[in-house]
Amino acid sequence: MGVSETSQSAQSGETAPQDSGGIVTPLLEPSEGIPPVVQTAEALNQVVAAFAAGTGPVAVDAERASGYRYGQRAYLVQLRREGAGTTLIDPIGCPDLSALDSALADAEMVLHAANQDLPCLAELGLVPRRLFDTELAGRLLGHPRVGLGSMIENVLGYSLEKGHSAADWSTRPLPEEWLRYAALDVELLVELREALHAELTDTGKLEWAAEEFEAILAAPPKPPRAEPWRRTSGIHRVRNRRGLAVVRAVWEARDRIARDRDLSPGRVLPDAAIVELALTVPHTLADLQAMPALRTRNARRHLSVWLRAVSKARALPESEYPEQGQGGDGPPPAHRWAERDPEAAKRLTATRAVIAALADEHHMPTENLLQPDAVRRLAWSPPDEISAEALSAVLLALGARSWQIGLASVPLAKALQRLESKGDL
Repeated sequence: MGVSETSQSAQSGETAPQDSGGIVTPLLEPSEGIPPVVQTAEALNQVVAAFAAGTGPVAVDAERASGYRYGQRAYLVQLRREGAGTTLIDPIGCPDLSALDSALADAEMVLHAANQDLPCLAELGLVPRRLFDTELAGRLLGHPRVGLGSMIENVLGYSLEKGHSAADWSTRPLPEEWLRYAALDVELLVELREALHAELTDTGKLEWAAEEFEAILAAPPKPPRAEPWRRTSGIHRVRNRRGLAVVRAVWEARDRIARDRDLSPGRVLPDAAIVELALTVPHTLADLQAMPALRTRNARRHLSVWLRAVSKARALPESEYPEQGQGGDGPPPAHRWAERDPEAAKRLTATRAVIAALADEHHMPTENLLQPDAVRRLAWSPPDEISAEALSAVLLALGARSWQIGLASVPLAKALQRLESKGDL
């Protein structure tokens, strides 16, 4: 259904064309109403047949229960396609979407911020072969706000209710207002794709976007972090290795409980409490009971577990304490470069200036023109020969796309050559 038709269904005749002079129309109801939630194999078979018979791109979205449940599994999947309408699928009742995946093998799937949803969709067997990411398209085009609601409003002239994005989608049954919100999330996603596709074409950025979408699909799954406990919020406050041993032991104990109870780790014990345990290193249950950070119900429920974890860490020999810093194969934090390698710090300043200027010229965020990690690694370990060809090879090895290399390699080479010629390096 087109944009005007959708608005007519939702708003009894009101329309908000793109040249409406800033008029925004609230989109309050899905054009065909809220569809029933698909929870059985029989109902899913009907969806598969309907979407196989549909035409054009397929809008896809997924709702998780981040902050409530362990992991990032999907608890609702929404799809919409011309000729098939909108469907809402419950992955608890229908955990295998491979038949739907086969039916849509030749279709382009349209997602907003695809990296967030692709892993949980893959767990269900739904894997796009062709992708259009409306958020990434918005970034490449320089849209100042790229959230779905903002882009629907600024590009198409409709406002969406966004009040349930952080809801506990593992709730059953799902409230009607949540289902309405979920259906509206895919209501205009294909129309947004069409408008952004036209804008990408007009600005000469369509091939850039195509490369970015292909890179998303080709990226391998992220490997598990070697030391995920180091991501504890506030860990920078822990300035000794014994404290880090406490963070590690308590984090691991919390993770086991969270996994067993299917709860978000933060609901079992907040990160702030882990840091406080590492800073105070309590010795008794009374010490734990006196800590304000451990006064939530779930935290107090496992006081003996936290005490055992702290005691285990305290009993380790110093040789088994974690090292300070995260290690890894990348360069050190940029704020330390001036002290550790002044020449690298100068290169980083120069390369960042080049990327910022190019990003401004092409109206996009600097991180989309070239990933910051690639900029840092190039500045820290440049090739022996500073030339556009040598830098192109380095950038390619760092995962840059050909359009990024084409834009950046020559200006980066000139900037680094200027540093060399001035005798600064």
